[in-house]
Amino acid sequence: MKRSEVLAAQERARQMLAGAGIALSNDEAANIEVADFGMNRLASEGLELVIYVNTDRYCAKELVLFPGQTCPEHRHPAVNGHAGKQETFRCRRGLVWLYVEGSPASRIQAKVPEASKSYYTVSRETVLHPGEQYTIPPNTLHWFQGGPDGAVVSEFSSPSSDEFDVFTDPNIRRATVIED
Repeated sequence: MKRSEVLAAQERARQMLAGAGIALSNDEAANIEVADFGMNRLASEGLELVIYVNTDRYCAKELVLFPGQTCPEHRHPAVNGHAGKQETFRCRRGLVWLYVEGSPASRIQAKVPEASKSYYTVSRETVLHPGEQYTIPPNTLHWFQGGPDGAVVSEFSSPSSDEFDVFTDPNIRRATVIED
């Protein structure tokens, strides 16, 4: 991604977080992570996040999804003998469509990104509105997408080791590469 794209996404995420009543420190606001998953399709497949704390005991983050932006299908496997990450998503603003393993919906509401359609395999749908939450068990395939106005989601979880996430799409790279 170009640095200008990262800066624009950070500013947009700051505005969405402020709109949800979430105050950030100057350091947090300056260091919002922009994840394009190495796909260079941030508008359709990407995520913006603020990590408050991530220790060997627990993790807390804010996730920002722009309208129609999707965090690609992945799971959190066991790492170094510890169960994979268990995470609870709590919608703060907007609408988020969450898809996990299980009985598929007859028709999902999200729009699967066309460029990587074959890598979205789970379709048990849960719709989260502000104040609603859902807990995803460890090692469960899942993906999620911001609704028409995007979404702000608080994530509370066991320790996060994102570098070990397993994405269904083998082309995904978790670390964003920024070009000047």
